[in-house]
Amino acid sequence: MMTRSLRRAGVLALSLATLALSACGFRPLYAEPGVTLGLSDIDVPSPRGRAGYLVTQALNDALATRPGASGWRLDLDLSEQRFPRGLRVDNVATRYEYVLTAAYTLRAGATGEPAKTGRVRVELTYDSADQPYASITAQQDAQERAAAEAARRIQLELAAWFAERPGS
Repeated sequence: MMTRSLRRAGVLALSLATLALSACGFRPLYAEPGVTLGLSDIDVPSPRGRAGYLVTQALNDALATRPGASGWRLDLDLSEQRFPRGLRVDNVATRYEYVLTAAYTLRAGATGEPAKTGRVRVELTYDSADQPYASITAQQDAQERAAAEAARRIQLELAAWFAERPGS
């Protein structure tokens, strides 16, 4: 008997929350016409290096890029930095801070004119092990995580831009 009352209260709370969100003008980002189609029509050429490859792959997955997309081109300029943190007495770092900065320019496919520019910066840390292989693996893992996060942030910025664009 008690679970039935709790279930009814949960359904009532969910219904009230839905009404409150619709009254405030909430609209899901991807419900905007042209957002999903615009994102999937972006060609992402891969910058040089491992980080460029990782960001490009994550962006292609996140944007659901169609093969042969030619409506837009996203040019990326990546920079990576690594800072030692947590120095031991023998001046060897026990942690590193990895910073990936991605500057991007969205260009119209036909004209090549810049339509939107932006920059995202991802900072994260990782442990440095005494074993060389473990240290390299930790660094590569940090690079993969940073690339995925940079791609996610770029995707969100582009989706918001397509949603606000006149004629979408």
